[in-house]
Amino acid sequence: MFALGVDPGLSRCGYGVVGRSRAGLAVSSAGVIRTPPADPLATRLASLYAEMRRLLAEVQPDVVVVERVLFQANARTAMAVGQASGVALVAAAEAGCPVVQYSPNEVKQAVTGYGSATKEQVQRMVQSLLRLPERPKPPDVADALALAICHLTGTGLRAAVAAAGGTP
Repeated sequence: MFALGVDPGLSRCGYGVVGRSRAGLAVSSAGVIRTPPADPLATRLASLYAEMRRLLAEVQPDVVVVERVLFQANARTAMAVGQASGVALVAAAEAGCPVVQYSPNEVKQAVTGYGSATKEQVQRMVQSLLRLPERPKPPDVADALALAICHLTGTGLRAAVAAAGGTP
């Protein structure tokens, strides 16, 4: 199973593709989609959309995992993140990929065991869980990989809870 994690952002949209097999978790690709801040908003969103479509066609994930936008102290940042998130959701739906969303705290809890972990703690745990030679950088990439890890490591538990008649 392959999960594409997406840490939405308009200037930097992190992505990470993680596969799960009997051997464990492994990264197949990761990076950042960038859009020039000087470009008009519509142009930047169109560019992000085109790159997301290309990425989805290339990696053909089983699921797309997008960080749920909950709150940002800066309204301008919140709008940009929300717009980038919407682009990722539409591109995934258009590609026929199931989409799940997790809050930042859910991801931190799943990856580090602590819902208020720092960015550096998340980077270190992602490095450890994926057996990477160094911490994934920038933090957008680490966050995208953490999203994929969160989903892949919790899939079995969610299926067991659902099979037992609970709500996953």
